[in-house]
Amino acid sequence: MSPIKPLSTEKNKALHDGLVIPAHPLALNAERQLDERRQRALTRYYMSAGAGGIAVGVHTTQFEIRDKQYNLYEKVLQLASEEVKKAVLTRPFLQIAGICGPTEQAVYEAEAAVELGFDLGLVSMGGLQSWTEKELLQRIEKIADIIPIFGFYLQPSVGGRVLSYDFWKEFANIPGVAAIKMAPFNRYQTIDVVRAVCNSERRDEIALYTGNDDNIVNDLLTTYRFVVNGTKMEKKIVGGLLGHWSVWTQKAVELLEAIKLVRYGESFNFDWLTSNIEVTDSNAAFFDSAHGFAGCIAGIHEVLRRQGLLEGRWCLNPEEELSNGQMEEIDRVYREYPHLNDDEFVKRHLAKWLTD
Repeated sequence: MSPIKPLSTEKNKALHDGLVIPAHPLALNAERQLDERRQRALTRYYMSAGAGGIAVGVHTTQFEIRDKQYNLYEKVLQLASEEVKKAVLTRPFLQIAGICGPTEQAVYEAEAAVELGFDLGLVSMGGLQSWTEKELLQRIEKIADIIPIFGFYLQPSVGGRVLSYDFWKEFANIPGVAAIKMAPFNRYQTIDVVRAVCNSERRDEIALYTGNDDNIVNDLLTTYRFVVNGTKMEKKIVGGLLGHWSVWTQKAVELLEAIKLVRYGESFNFDWLTSNIEVTDSNAAFFDSAHGFAGCIAGIHEVLRRQGLLEGRWCLNPEEELSNGQMEEIDRVYREYPHLNDDEFVKRHLAKWLTD
């Protein structure tokens, strides 16, 4: 392959300023086949809502897209890439490809993503529990020779593993690492990553993003401060790459822009602490935290179905459905937090997204 193509100056600046990056779902019909029209409509929704990028081929897109019987990995990346090109946006918009599996598979996916015009690879360490941290780092180095890296700390309850502070410090030192998504759903482990990056000489080259669905607003409001070789170093979590932001996206964009005003000088209002709880409570319903996140993809699909973006909740795996009581929880957060949904925005534009 040709040498790695770094992010453009404009895209790198946008990445560091902070973006709303939804994890892109998979649109299926009743036969559990790809619904290309609605798949394209979802991408159009995220662009219209003001998102700064999309992550495709990730957990929210369903890992089964890689199975031979479906063979949809490159297809869904291609559809998203086509829509981004057609939109001719006047703002930077990042295309991020989910990359997983052993090194051979990960290299293949990275090469496919580059070929399809993607900017970054969100590299999961999931499913590699028997690998040493050194082996994981060697895998990252090989992928980083192909595509800029968006690191990913995934919580153990959904297939991730606990990784050490030393791992993340070495990770941050790898040339080609442009960003890290922290989603351990654990404050201690989140601090490990931020402290490790602050102690790396590449600290200013790496943007930090939240994936902590249980703490989104607080993550985005917090300045982390550590002493490094006698000097105070600060780092902020500038944006989010979230499955939660695959729904109610237009309101998520408004939320991040409001947080940026606080981050850069507007007075802090304690109502932000309440906002954090409201967003977390909504996420608990969508992601089915009560049942170990078993219904998380179906929950996202249910919200998109209510809005008309999806025809149904179908997943490639027929056993993936809402858990008992999850529908009622989604009803509840709709009632209690009407200011968080973007149903009216979707209603105004849905016909256009489905027919263009």
